[in-house]
Amino acid sequence: MDLQELRNEIDVTDKEILSLFMKRMELCKGVADYKKQHNMPVFQGGREQQVIDRIKALTNDPTLENGTSTLFTTIMDISKLLQNRKLLSDNQEYNFITPDFENVQQIGCQGTSGANSETASRMIFGDKQPTFYKSFEDVFRAVQSGEVDYGVIPLKNSTAGMIDSAYDLMAKYSVYIVKQVCVEINHCLCAKKGTSINDIECVYSHPQALAQCSVFLAEHNFNTSPYSNTATSAEMVLNSDENIASICSVDCAERLGLEILAENIADCSVNRTQFVCIARDLQVSEDADTISIMIQIPHTEGSLYRLLTKFYVNGMNIIRIENRPIRDGSFDVMFYLDFTGKLQDPEVRALINDLSENMEYFRCLGNFRND
Repeated sequence: MDLQELRNEIDVTDKEILSLFMKRMELCKGVADYKKQHNMPVFQGGREQQVIDRIKALTNDPTLENGTSTLFTTIMDISKLLQNRKLLSDNQEYNFITPDFENVQQIGCQGTSGANSETASRMIFGDKQPTFYKSFEDVFRAVQSGEVDYGVIPLKNSTAGMIDSAYDLMAKYSVYIVKQVCVEINHCLCAKKGTSINDIECVYSHPQALAQCSVFLAEHNFNTSPYSNTATSAEMVLNSDENIASICSVDCAERLGLEILAENIADCSVNRTQFVCIARDLQVSEDADTISIMIQIPHTEGSLYRLLTKFYVNGMNIIRIENRPIRDGSFDVMFYLDFTGKLQDPEVRALINDLSENMEYFRCLGNFRND
């Protein structure tokens, strides 16, 4: 046969495969009805492995065994999502608490007045004055205990990437993301009045700020030292008798009366940080369009591929995917994903039900507006 004839045969075969696929999905709907009537879970690991073992045994070409295994695990993943949709289709609508940013009483931020966290807080809560805490963990602890209604925490920077400690604390504390805002960061180098840039012996700031200004710091051959927060490092410089400087916002430097030695010193001209507002309870605004989750995937071949396939099948776009060590002595990691959707949507509920059944660990971190 020539090439066109081969392609014609492939088209005929594809049509047959599609017909059989549609038939299999119809049978899966019947399976879903049976499971619903008998209160059975969608995921049954033993049955799935039986199917894969049988398919491999029927594959008469050893070089194609992984291929047929991948094909049928994908088909079964689609089947499970379809079954979950059918099982959840008759459930009542989910109603969530709506965030009340106008009547909030207590807000928590890390640092001090002039910190970028305060700027983020003003974007969410207006002129309401936050309570400042020494560390990120103090903010998480205050939110979880009910000491404050909401906390504002930086999560990711466009130049230096994820803020590791914030992600670790999201895993440690039972809190939810209820809103996200993006703050334009304008770093400057500041010192006490009368200090020359040539006299600076060390530059202090938060590790993220130091990382975001690494080119400037290297060009001037400055020694650096990490500090808990950009604004608190500026306060420390103000109260010190040493020839030291701070990297902080222009607003913070001006508030404290420090001399700005250099402005716009970040490595990238556009430098933004994503801040999240966290609450003790799951709260979902009407305009929420992004869901954040954390998961640990099974230690099996193709598990990450299968995870990504679930989102593609549901037509959900993964906006962000990060991973952090679990920090339990192993080399296991926790994945953090943001994807488009609303928790009220049946497709989303089906996906979340599937993930909760099939992942080693699953937790929803919130549903919020991605501005």
